[in-house]
Amino acid sequence: MKLVAIILTLNESRHLPRCLDSLRGVVDEVMVADCFSTDETLAMAEAQGARVIQKSWVNYANQFNWALTQLEPDTDWVLRIDADEYLTPELAAEIREHLPSLGDDIDGVVCGRRMTFQGRMIQYGGVFPIRVLRLFRYGRGECENRWMDEHIKVAGPTVDFKGELIDDNLNSLTWWTDKHNRYACREAVDLLNLEYGFMPHDSVASLGSRSQAGMKRWLKESVYARLPGGARALAYFVYRYVLRLGFLDGRAGASFHVLQGFWYRYLVDAKVAEVKRYMGDHGVDVRTAIVEVLGVKV
Repeated sequence: MKLVAIILTLNESRHLPRCLDSLRGVVDEVMVADCFSTDETLAMAEAQGARVIQKSWVNYANQFNWALTQLEPDTDWVLRIDADEYLTPELAAEIREHLPSLGDDIDGVVCGRRMTFQGRMIQYGGVFPIRVLRLFRYGRGECENRWMDEHIKVAGPTVDFKGELIDDNLNSLTWWTDKHNRYACREAVDLLNLEYGFMPHDSVASLGSRSQAGMKRWLKESVYARLPGGARALAYFVYRYVLRLGFLDGRAGASFHVLQGFWYRYLVDAKVAEVKRYMGDHGVDVRTAIVEVLGVKV
């Protein structure tokens, strides 16, 4: 059995060694799909024996699915992991012990994912741990073709592992807010596409789906997206911070829930409104407005 981990990178020298350390003895090969890093990322990857490939960035889904096409045909399983994530020892042990014995009918493996923010593990707010599909049989899975919040999708059955991935980004809060400003542009594109249908809609959403990702996506696209912009961001924050006890996460948790649960969501809505206003003011279609306002080529 050959298991290959795919890591997408752009200047990840701060995180990559930790990620690679957690994969040692678990995967047979690491492929680093890099977007022309200018720091020590490539040297670190190559020093650890990783295979490095490079391609200009379009979006996460495009980069990951391209990386899949670069795998050797003898690959059996693929692990998707970000550079700022790492495997817990429990998940590493499960992969080593149980992955080789899974039946050929199993297409994917679901595990838990937790996140730290400013050094604190986020435990409340109904956000973490989440269940994510990160292991899948080569040739039977791919990344949703979306601009934001993309998941791996498979057609066949999956199994659950109890171990977890930890997302622990060590960059500054300024870096985090800059990143989420860019994320807001991408998520605005997805919301606008739900309304205007200017590109194919690829989604794991399914009301009958047993997966956590599928149910959450259905709620987001069929319920949240239909609520008034701005007001839905506030309602979501109250749900997370008050009803789901997010305030118990302390000072760092308060920053996280306010910024990720309200500010970011409100920013997405403001960008959607700005695109629509530009369409009306200039008499252009949604694609043109997205390029002009958000700087995203769709």
